Amino acid sequence: MLLLRNRIILSLLLLCSSACFADDILIVMGQSYAVEKLSIKQLENIYRRKTQLNQVGERWNPINLSASDRLRAAFAQKIYQEPSEVMEAYWNTQYFQGIMPPYVVNSVEGMLRMLETTPGAIGYLLPCQLDKRVRVVLKLTVNESLADLCEKK
Repeated sequence: MLLLRNRIILSLLLLCSSACFADDILIVMGQSYAVEKLSIKQLENIYRRKTQLNQVGERWNPINLSASDRLRAAFAQKIYQEPSEVMEAYWNTQYFQGIMPPYVVNSVEGMLRMLETTPGAIGYLLPCQLDKRVRVVLKLTVNESLADLCEKK
């Protein structure tokens, strides 16, 4: 009986492993520049610089956190579904064709300031980092816990 109970508990833990440790990444824009909604494919095209203009004719200005940031890594894995080495090669090719990668900021506060002041700027935050300067246009669920990034606030 004890063995059966342990198996049931283990099965429930395995089923829960992805969902229980999932977190949301919020795709955000400045309050005065926000579009109504986006799909993941549209977001990927914006960040790959394949889509240049938004629905109101403004140039998209995608913003990234620094390459070493865990939130950026989780965001990139979700939208590109490619290892960072593949994306690095992609941007090397694009750069030589005159296409610049998304602008990089070094902090969440830097992200918030860029989103607030730059027309067409789009970025990503965790729910705990959200403030009145931005509006959510898409929510991405990732299969890893990013909660410890909120504790550093």
